[in-house]
Amino acid sequence: MPVAIVTGGSRGIGRAIAERLGADGVSVVVNYQSNRAAAEQAVAAIERSGGQGFAVQADVADPTQLRSVFDRAEERFGGVDTLVNNVGTARFATIAQATDEDYELMFSINTRATFVALREAANRLRDHGRIVVVSSGVTATHRPESGLYSASKAAGEELVRVLAKELGPRGITVNNVLPGAIRTEALAAARSPELNQQIVASTPLGRIGEPDDIADIVAFLASDAARWITGETIHAGGGLF
Repeated sequence: MPVAIVTGGSRGIGRAIAERLGADGVSVVVNYQSNRAAAEQAVAAIERSGGQGFAVQADVADPTQLRSVFDRAEERFGGVDTLVNNVGTARFATIAQATDEDYELMFSINTRATFVALREAANRLRDHGRIVVVSSGVTATHRPESGLYSASKAAGEELVRVLAKELGPRGITVNNVLPGAIRTEALAAARSPELNQQIVASTPLGRIGEPDDIADIVAFLASDAARWITGETIHAGGGLF
């Protein structure tokens, strides 16, 4: 049975991905930072679908803790085949108003943690594995007040493109997924209902995305059906970008 690590797998998009992979017969390591109850609920859902799940607490902003997720996965399941790097954080402000703290927070989680996760995956994944980085549609839309967030996410996208070439000889694929607005707790906290309505009005498919919309795409990229796709960026915004 293949083994996957999903960072930030206890809530929102990450949980939908973890549960979908579990339903596809993958043993899933559900990483979480603080909400153990949510992580255990995700594991229970995976097990109800016939899969195997395992919750591992770690703050991905700490490289030592992030490496420990891979350690625990290897101890529990004997190896790792797939990494879904899903963790991210966002603060929105104009570049003129953004603070040094904003910069440090977003680049530590969105950029450095992505680099550490990709480096660990490059050294630990078994041949013919899969790496999927969940980035953000803001790197394509260039919205005002998204400068730091967009830049921190875009760095990860460049790492993916290079790593795809480096790991290609081992049959490991590496791809980005760029979600648009997705109905999660994070979206509700970050954006007003009025802004969400504007986004819906600008989206050709006419709605906010759901976590399962992204989970289905990630599950495809993690499957053997996507064996000939690598170094790509999949825009998943309902036509918004």
